[in-house]
Amino acid sequence: MSSDLDTPLIIALDYPRLDQALAMAERLDPSRCRVKVGKELFTRTGPRVLEALHGLGFEVFLDLKFHDIPNTVAGAVEAAADHGVWMVNVHAGGGRRMMEAARERLERRRLGTHLIAVTVLTSMERDDLIEVGVEAEPLSQVERLARLAQQSGMAGVVCSAQEAAALRATCGDDFLKVTPGIRPRASSADDQRRTLTPGEAMAAGSTHLVVGRPVTQAPDPMAALATIERELAESS
Repeated sequence: MSSDLDTPLIIALDYPRLDQALAMAERLDPSRCRVKVGKELFTRTGPRVLEALHGLGFEVFLDLKFHDIPNTVAGAVEAAADHGVWMVNVHAGGGRRMMEAARERLERRRLGTHLIAVTVLTSMERDDLIEVGVEAEPLSQVERLARLAQQSGMAGVVCSAQEAAALRATCGDDFLKVTPGIRPRASSADDQRRTLTPGEAMAAGSTHLVVGRPVTQAPDPMAALATIERELAESS
């Protein structure tokens, strides 16, 4: 999906109810940010939330992290694209055939939704990887999965800001690097373990920044978003 929107900011609408998500969206400006819909909100509300957000003028990142057999994931990605979402993701751990099947389905239908892959969840550290049988350091595992995703035709990956510089070197500037766990200078880290500030993340090579609570829990969400915009301008 082509877009003229010139902002790296994606605001995470991590709410359980449609009315809560829309109340926040109505306090944001679709010309200054995109929004992300995740598993809980989409599972509770279904496509209604996408229709409502599109109606408000927002481009939507549907963050469902599909991971299944190739044909099932291809069908799910196609369904997301049919709903008009700007971006959707799959787990790179599903392998080359799964990612290629999803990419080929979008190409066959000439659907322009950006298809990206999750590498290593930002909540995971080395001990977490070891527990699931991955002996590699997080950065090594991220780089391996990012290379596989690029070879499989993905437009980019979800990655930690701390890994963005390595992925820029490995996969190039045009390969999207969507970074959650972004915290403005005054914010706490919450449950995201590998975090950087907006300016640090963009300088490292991130192309898009996912921000949640620092904006959505602020008394004035647009003032909080403006603070992030200023941080980005100061660091550019």
